[in-house]
Amino acid sequence: MDYDLNAIVTPYVTSYIRKKTVQKDELLLDIERYAAENSVPVAEPETARLLSVLTKLVRPKKILEVGCAVGYSSIIMARGLAEGGKILTLEYDTEMIKKASENIKRAGLEDTIHIAEADAKDYLWYIEGDESFDMIFLDGPKAHYIYMLDDCVRLLRKGGLLISDNVLFKGMTADDGHFVRRKVTIINRLREYITALMEHPQLETSILSQGDGVTLSVKTVSDEERFG
Repeated sequence: MDYDLNAIVTPYVTSYIRKKTVQKDELLLDIERYAAENSVPVAEPETARLLSVLTKLVRPKKILEVGCAVGYSSIIMARGLAEGGKILTLEYDTEMIKKASENIKRAGLEDTIHIAEADAKDYLWYIEGDESFDMIFLDGPKAHYIYMLDDCVRLLRKGGLLISDNVLFKGMTADDGHFVRRKVTIINRLREYITALMEHPQLETSILSQGDGVTLSVKTVSDEERFG
């Protein structure tokens, strides 16, 4: 099979997956339509479904999200929280925060999801409580991922899950022949970020070609800690 430079996954496979990944929730469908009409980036359908499955699998009590946008992913993750669980989501765009707050209220989750108006790469350093989050979803500015990694690892509990979206960035991260020059800074930093994840002594990471590329990183526990 020829390598298709225009897709991370061949288009017919993506088309098949999306036909099978049917969104039935009216609120989420409404948010998807709004995002498409207003050029707001939200998770690809298959990535959104992966996020839902992972959250329901982990059943986290505390989630940190970097990049709330219009609240789409926050709402998806909130539905997989453990009883009494909470989400702290970070967003610096005032208009996005306003729309996200409306969507979160419509979902009846205003007591579950707290939006902090903040630039994540500066704000994460101020969050106290090492190893306090069961899951972290990194979906903010891609060029800043590498600068947030140390704090994400610090804030993630042992055995917790770090999910990073858009790491393959339309395939450009993986292939110089598919390179858009104006994106050079983002691509180089994403490459640095992926290398840091794969080589990090406290993380075990898998790279998925899901959507626009997703990494799943578990903060490892030593045998001594696991078995006492």
